[in-house]
Amino acid sequence: MQLKTLSGFALGLLFVAAACGGGSQAPGSSTEAPAAAPSAAVDPATAGSITGKVMFEGAAPKNDPIKMNADPVCLQVNKGVQTQETYMVGSGGELENVFVYVKDGLGSLTFTAPTTPVTLDQRGCRYRPHVFGIMIGQPLEILNSDPTLHNIHAVPKVNREFNTGQPIQGMKTSQTFTTKEVMLPFKCDVHGWMNAYVGVLDHPYFAVSGATGTFEIANLPPGNYTIEAWHERGGAQTQMVTIGPKETKDVAFTFKAAATTN
Repeated sequence: MQLKTLSGFALGLLFVAAACGGGSQAPGSSTEAPAAAPSAAVDPATAGSITGKVMFEGAAPKNDPIKMNADPVCLQVNKGVQTQETYMVGSGGELENVFVYVKDGLGSLTFTAPTTPVTLDQRGCRYRPHVFGIMIGQPLEILNSDPTLHNIHAVPKVNREFNTGQPIQGMKTSQTFTTKEVMLPFKCDVHGWMNAYVGVLDHPYFAVSGATGTFEIANLPPGNYTIEAWHERGGAQTQMVTIGPKETKDVAFTFKAAATTN
């Protein structure tokens, strides 16, 4: 009886997959020109770095609860109460999942996108990672690691929208982005709680704060930079940072409960 129930559930989801996958085209094609070579090499002998920490001050708002009852696969792999990942705050106030990047200061420098793909995995009925960065033209490999239907629906403002269903465990698709966008959200039309965010940039100088709130942006040429820290509910903050030859600068960002928005 259980096998018949799950088979019927999977069949129904296949119809949803067909609907989800029949939308917009991917934001890129094989005919696009490759990214330009750097206009000037970054000299590793003089390059510096920015390190830092992101904190949350005050009582963090509670994350919204998630109900996975509609999908037995999701329910089986997620035990206990599940919540969104909006505020991942450590015991000492360390704030995770903050996207930190060079917003301005690179001038006319251009950078070639890596050919190594960034992976966005649908695992445990969540998008992994929740926040990440990628360069224009760099492949984004989207993987379904779960034995249930997922779909990846990119909802950009300036890049091209795409919506692709993945009904089979182990399926992979690849996408690329053509325009800078901070931040670009993803959602799953099958599982409404699944969401993620990507920062699309034309350079490699970005990082995401980890569980300890720390981050590092390495191999920066000497110069004056505007550094921005973005949080999905807390908004964005900027700081001016000057990096000398072989210098490491430490910066701190603090998000406050009163500054968060719904």
